[in-house]
Amino acid sequence: MITADKYFKLVLIPYCMKVPDSLKFTGKDAGIKGLEKMKLLASLGINAKKVESFYSSKDGFSGKIPNILIGDYGYPNVNAGFMSAQDYNKNDAPNEWRRDPKTFSLSKIIELRQGLLNSKTNLNVKDFNARFSEKMKEVGLASVPVEAEVNYDKKISFGSSFNSDVLPHGPSAQLRRLQITKNPKVPRIVEKYESDSDLKASSALLALSKKGIDEHYLTKILSTGNLGVKIQRKIVPTKWSITAIDDTLGKNMITSLSDFEEMPPTTLFGGYMGNYYIALIFPGPWSYELFETNIGPGLANPEDYESAQDFEGPFGRKTYATNTVGGYYAARLGALEYFTKKRMKGRVLLLRFITDEYWAPLGVWVVREATRNCFTSKEMEFGSKEFS
Repeated sequence: MITADKYFKLVLIPYCMKVPDSLKFTGKDAGIKGLEKMKLLASLGINAKKVESFYSSKDGFSGKIPNILIGDYGYPNVNAGFMSAQDYNKNDAPNEWRRDPKTFSLSKIIELRQGLLNSKTNLNVKDFNARFSEKMKEVGLASVPVEAEVNYDKKISFGSSFNSDVLPHGPSAQLRRLQITKNPKVPRIVEKYESDSDLKASSALLALSKKGIDEHYLTKILSTGNLGVKIQRKIVPTKWSITAIDDTLGKNMITSLSDFEEMPPTTLFGGYMGNYYIALIFPGPWSYELFETNIGPGLANPEDYESAQDFEGPFGRKTYATNTVGGYYAARLGALEYFTKKRMKGRVLLLRFITDEYWAPLGVWVVREATRNCFTSKEMEFGSKEFS
């Protein structure tokens, strides 16, 4: 008699391992080990086959478009992808995912993202008269998924790579026809700053953030070319927009720290989805140093550790954080939100540990939320900076 574990090992796992085109993992993510993780991968492989079968059987559907994915390859001529699903069910909802981590596990989020079709069209970043560009801007402004009819070429790519910057998605196809069937829902405050053609994009981002527009929504608005001085507006690759927003909001907070009192030596600990942070705060003017350590398949293999580090002093950085990239700015934002709320300042040493719980990257938003969890955890104060 064959057991369930043997069935997974001998039948399902080998079968699903033939579907890596839909589940490409890079770096340490390729080293998924342990039967439980193999079961998850097997389950995701089965789901990928269902998605492939669904999209291959037709060339269009009525559904919803929650977001736009702007690529950076070939810039300034880029792919603008309309992320669409026939049966939308929180496939693009990081704010809801983080509030319910038990329901929205890493594998559940990957499954949801597999259901999104990336219907692509090629645009020049400054050409707002191109085909589909007006519809792209409409989707970018909408606060809820836009109802639409989507038609695409039958030649579909089922590869979906994962990286540390943006959320993954399912199949990709060339967009052939798109009709928005219901007027998009756009908040008045968003309409206000979209129509202000004399205001810089950075100023509009700060104003919208203060009105409660979250980073995920801001990214969509900015990347689709809806903000800024009219003659300077352009489409911005999604991963560039994410970093631009974290950096802009962070820099604005840094300017207000100089008037605050210094914090005593303090440490905090917290995380999200296998990303854990230790924050060590020392008295002094603002400075920030981030160390990231990927501990890979486990603590038993220290030779597999991968580390990266970036730093800034009281006046911030003038160059891009090339070692810790987008995660640097997302984590910094969490620290600065903490100081701004407390109306205090200090020097921050932030230590990130990426464990094998986080076996596939889901984008910079995970870093932002993990850091926020760290900085809202219980504080431990010490009598001196030696933490003795």
